[in-house]
This record gives sequence, structure tokens and C-alpha cells, in this order.
Amino acid sequence: MSEIAPDGHFDRLFDLLPEISFFAKNRDLQIMAANRRFWERLAVNSEAEIIGKNDFDLFPLRLAENFRRDDEEVLATGKAKLDILELFFDSQGLPDWFLTSKFPIFNRAHETIGVMGIVRNLSSSERTFSPNQELDRAVEYLRSHFTEPVRFSELAKKVGMSVRQFNRRFKEVFNTTPQSFLIKTRIQAACEKLRSSEQSISEMAQTLGFYDQSSFTLHFRKHMGMTPLHYRKQR
Repeated sequence: MSEIAPDGHFDRLFDLLPEISFFAKNRDLQIMAANRRFWERLAVNSEAEIIGKNDFDLFPLRLAENFRRDDEEVLATGKAKLDILELFFDSQGLPDWFLTSKFPIFNRAHETIGVMGIVRNLSSSERTFSPNQELDRAVEYLRSHFTEPVRFSELAKKVGMSVRQFNRRFKEVFNTTPQSFLIKTRIQAACEKLRSSEQSISEMAQTLGFYDQSSFTLHFRKHMGMTPLHYRKQR
């Protein structure tokens, strides 16, 4: 990155692409460049405010751990990771589903010296996250019926697959299981409710499809690194 002129911000190109966030990190996984859409999602006023910071400075612990794991894999292998399904912040500062693709940055000696990537909103009208309509329909069903009990055997049948085939292809494309996707979608909705409503934690657990408050708290802590109550107090 040091070989690029300070006034030669290639990342500005990504400001012209709708729904695309761009970032580049050095080998210590500190932010070295980012486009406007990326840093605006972090509620800062300029790119300069995040330069030199890492994911643990910018995101909740659990999200940062997930980002770091993928970054380290790209650094270690020198191979790209495409369409990683993960939670990231939307324009309102709430967790939402995004697809991230990460690529190694090489120097002239072909040594890996960093990681760069793009982030796309899963719900974008221009999404191209799945090459097949079957998984597209399954994702849309889960996102619109996440408060209800979901029978995955019936969902597989709806999209014309066996349960085994459905689970395998879902995992291949999104690097997560349908069951985990459903839980994370509920967590996303919980974050919105915790920020915008005074609904009790127990009522929220029930309305979002969790078995009980204990189950809700367990899953929320697993994915967000804190309890629902702690998250609400931070709003």
C-alpha cells in the first residue's frame, strides 16, 4: 500500500458503484483504505477516522472475531474468499445481511501483504449472490418467515431439492447452514427491536420465534458478544 501515491486513491472508484463497500488492510489487518460507503456505515465523518484501526476497534467482539478469522485465512493461503455471508452494519447502524468477498494483496515478490474486499447488501435489488433461483427463493422465504416455526424438510421440497441436497448446496454457497441463517436473521431483527422499541426481552423472544428468553439470550450473546439487555443499553 505504501507504493500507492497518497493522492491516488483507487478506492474512490468504488464510490461510484451503488451498494458496494470497499476496504483494504495491511498485513497487520489495519484499515489502510476504504470508500465512503464503508466508513459511513461505521458512523464516522471521514476515512481518516478509521485508518490504522482494526476490526476490534470498529465492531462488536463477535463480529470482529469472524472478520479476523476470514482475513487471516486469506493472508495465510493467498487465496480469495468469495461471497461470505455475514452480519455487517447498514446505513442506520444496524446489523444486516451482507456478502463479503476478500482478496489477497501481493507485493512485487508475490508475497501477501494485506487483504482487500468488497461488501454487498444481501437485500440489494441488484444482488447476484446466488447463481440459482432455488437458493434465492429459500433465502427470501427464511427472511420473510423467520418469526414462524420453519420445517426445513418442507422448505427443501418447496425449492425442489432433497433435504440433504438443500443443506449441502446452502452451505456451499453461503458458508452457513439454513438453520444458522434463520437464527442470525432473528438476531438481526432483535437488534432492530432492541434499538427501536421498549418490548420486554421475554416478549421479544416469543415474537421472534425463539423457544424462550433463555434460548434468545444464549443465541444473541453467541452472535453479538453481549446480552440483549446490554445491547439495548448501548442504543
